[in-house]
Amino acid sequence: MLRRHEIKDQDWERIQGLLPPENTGEGRPSKPNRVMLNGMLWKVKTGAPWRDLPERFGPWKTVYSRFRLWSKDDLFQ
Repeated sequence: MLRRHEIKDQDWERIQGLLPPENTGEGRPSKPNRVMLNGMLWKVKTGAPWRDLPERFGPWKTVYSRFRLWSKDDLFQ
């Protein structure tokens, strides 16, 4: 079920190829990019602190780390 502030299927299809691969084969399996992106969108759209991120997006530190990495790599440009 698509929730408020989450990316729609048709929009996801358009952008998923622009994101880095989800699994590099090293360490633990990573969280899916779509879940991470939805967490970022929730944070940006609500203005809430990272620590208030709903559990359905995974640990807030994980979403924040991915956000920082993607920002550093200018992915959002």
